[in-house]
Amino acid sequence: MSDPLRVALVASSRFPIKEPFAGGLEAHTWSLARALGARGHHVELFAAPGSDPALGVTELPVHRAALSTAARSDVSMPPREWMDEHHAYLRLMLDLARDGGRRFDLVHNNSLHHLPVAMAPAVRVPVVTTLHTPPTPWLESAIQADPSCPVTFTAVSEHTASVWRPLVADARVIRNGVDTALWPEGPGGDHLVWFGRIVPEKGPHLAAEAARKAGRRLLLAGPVGDADYFTTYLAPLLDEDIAYVGHLDRRDLARLVGGAAAALVTPCWDEPYGLVVAEALSCGTPVCGFDRGALGEILDPECGALVPPDDAGALADAVDATTRLDRRAARRRAERFCSLETMADGYASLYQELTA
Repeated sequence: MSDPLRVALVASSRFPIKEPFAGGLEAHTWSLARALGARGHHVELFAAPGSDPALGVTELPVHRAALSTAARSDVSMPPREWMDEHHAYLRLMLDLARDGGRRFDLVHNNSLHHLPVAMAPAVRVPVVTTLHTPPTPWLESAIQADPSCPVTFTAVSEHTASVWRPLVADARVIRNGVDTALWPEGPGGDHLVWFGRIVPEKGPHLAAEAARKAGRRLLLAGPVGDADYFTTYLAPLLDEDIAYVGHLDRRDLARLVGGAAAALVTPCWDEPYGLVVAEALSCGTPVCGFDRGALGEILDPECGALVPPDDAGALADAVDATTRLDRRAARRRAERFCSLETMADGYASLYQELTA
């Protein structure tokens, strides 16, 4: 085993890193912190207040800047939440620039904010940033602020690496992983399942339409990230056969997914990775989804089926065949391709290269 490292893991300042998770990014950060700690590395997680104390959390300093009345009334004043997030990362990066080289061997930015990238030249240890999303203007600007940009980039999929390639030529692909022990193989059942954040870009209303067309019961689970979308598009579709069961913790969610005949995955955007796919496969549940983003990298014909994007009818037509796929094949795919161990191996190897 390699020598233990002192890693500053920078997470979201908006959502706590704890169960039930606000989304895949928070679940990924929680798993990575635990996996690195289990390998003997000392991880200090800089995260939102209320995060899991077992992770050794240092709460991001999200104290509000004391803005004057004149500043708050200025036409340039952004939303309060934006200012709070900006202030949190600004204080963190100034702190790391001041003495991060003494306290840490490496900084891993797992947030979506631009300041950890823009201010990386001031930090005296290697900085890694994981690309979790398609290109954003703030992050592209931060990358270009310093012509030499000392940040080492990773990407959560080949798809994500490819869309960033015009600006980031050499992002190393380290796919997100799931702890297969925490997502055990389930017995399957008759119902279908959809789970994730309930927002327009995840398309749960299309899963409901597909299940209805296929004549199958569907259970949906996850946090309501967009109340207007839920009320307008999803709530009218709910009844005894299409049911929303709430925002479940990981144990109950794994039980729900493992007891399903198949999982429907309906991204209405190019999914950078698709953690719900890996979680479903770990539960032995085959996946039927839209062929967008990175889903085609995770699934193969033995454990899932992909149909044209946004086509609820095609999804419905593929359901029966998907439910007949071998559950053991789905589980093997998770164990070999998208396990937590595989992901942790990738990051640990990169850390050692950068700190050698």
